Amino acid sequence: FKYYGQLSGRNIEDMMAGARVDVDDRKHNPMDFALWKSAKPGEPAWESPWGPGRPGWHIECSTMSMKYLGETFDFHGGGSDLIFPHHENEIAQSEGCTGIHPFVHYWLHNGFITVNEEKMSKSLGNFFMVIDILEHYDPETLRFFIVSTHYRSPLDFSDARLTEAQKSLARLRQAQETLGELSEMLSAGPTAESLALREKVKELREAFMEAMRDDFNTALAISHMFALAKEINIYHKAVVDAGIKPDGKLVAMFNDVFAETCSIIGVLEKIAAPAAEEAGDSKEAELVEMLIAMRQDARKNKNYALADELRNKLNEIGIVLQDTPQGVKWSKQ
Repeated sequence: FKYYGQLSGRNIEDMMAGARVDVDDRKHNPMDFALWKSAKPGEPAWESPWGPGRPGWHIECSTMSMKYLGETFDFHGGGSDLIFPHHENEIAQSEGCTGIHPFVHYWLHNGFITVNEEKMSKSLGNFFMVIDILEHYDPETLRFFIVSTHYRSPLDFSDARLTEAQKSLARLRQAQETLGELSEMLSAGPTAESLALREKVKELREAFMEAMRDDFNTALAISHMFALAKEINIYHKAVVDAGIKPDGKLVAMFNDVFAETCSIIGVLEKIAAPAAEEAGDSKEAELVEMLIAMRQDARKNKNYALADELRNKLNEIGIVLQDTPQGVKWSKQ
């Protein structure tokens, strides 16, 4: 098979030079692999023209792929440890059977998953399932955590990293809320500053798209989302501080690009409900409001130590405060 080694970048001659001496004498070539395994005593087996046996490891995948996707298809995923020999052999047997090249147009191989910087495995006992994580973190946080790393890079699971992803997502959500406030204001025409900012928004959108076109570089794409969020927050503050009306077209561009990038990454696709509604329990909301009022009184009396302590306590239970010209706003992480 002339394409053998193309996916992994291996050279057949080099591999043969390093092959073991005790090669199975039933092979025509030392690099051959089995499509049908001869049955050993006690193993499950089926009758075949070559005697009782079972399908080889690689042939299973070709069979399933062709049944559901056809003789050639666009994307095939898998762990980076499967590139050789598994996927190399899958290509060889599939194209050898059909004569169609390529079997797959794009191969996506993800990096290894580690837990607290140690490889995840059943033998080490650090194995867990998504459903276990969702007992402590919401699905959107988990999704954001995963795509914050390029899919080919190692992904390290830890409470600290998941909490960090949760806080990062909250920053984007805050920008989304700030954008909502800008959208509710009466708009005006452009200024020299807002015209320049319109161009910057276009540049950030293109930079985001270019990152996604470059082998789904979600990590880089998300950095451009944060750059956009920063511009939204800066512009909102400038408008409020100056007491002016925002550039309506700029705000519309902010909305379109922010929504588009969020949709592609798969986060913040729903507008967050008001914090009091999220709380569900009106008593919880009343308690939060009471603690915020206590903090405000402490600040007025210049008791900043108490004000900071109240803010930290609220933060510990997942309540994030934001001091704005319109007053204190709170949201749940």
